[in-house]
Amino acid sequence: MLQRIYSQYKNVVAYLIFGGLTTAMNFILFGLLTLPAINCPYLISNVLAWFGSILFAYTTNRRWVFDSQANTFQARFREVVSFFGYRVLSLGVDELIMFIGISLLAGNGLIVKLIDQIIIVLINWIFSKYFIFKN
Repeated sequence: MLQRIYSQYKNVVAYLIFGGLTTAMNFILFGLLTLPAINCPYLISNVLAWFGSILFAYTTNRRWVFDSQANTFQARFREVVSFFGYRVLSLGVDELIMFIGISLLAGNGLIVKLIDQIIIVLINWIFSKYFIFKN
């Protein structure tokens, strides 16, 4: 019974682990880039943090979360283009949330980023599960 439950939810557990690590990487990079010593504008910091964490996310999602079977050049190319394309869509949502939370609502950048990442992780799960790594 435990093995059945594990096999049924192993993708979700792996996604939460690696999604958590990706989110932590994104959050830390954003925090460092927005420090007063660096003072990078928050929307640019958000894109740079996204780019750094997305490279990690593709590797872990492909290998350990969704167990991709794309082994030919064509299949792998489609997968990479699809992954980055959908992540660019979620980056648009990410930037919009950050703009609304910080510029319009005058929220704390790190708190807005935390709320933002919860939403983005859910969006990226849907994209990955149903559109990118579908076997």
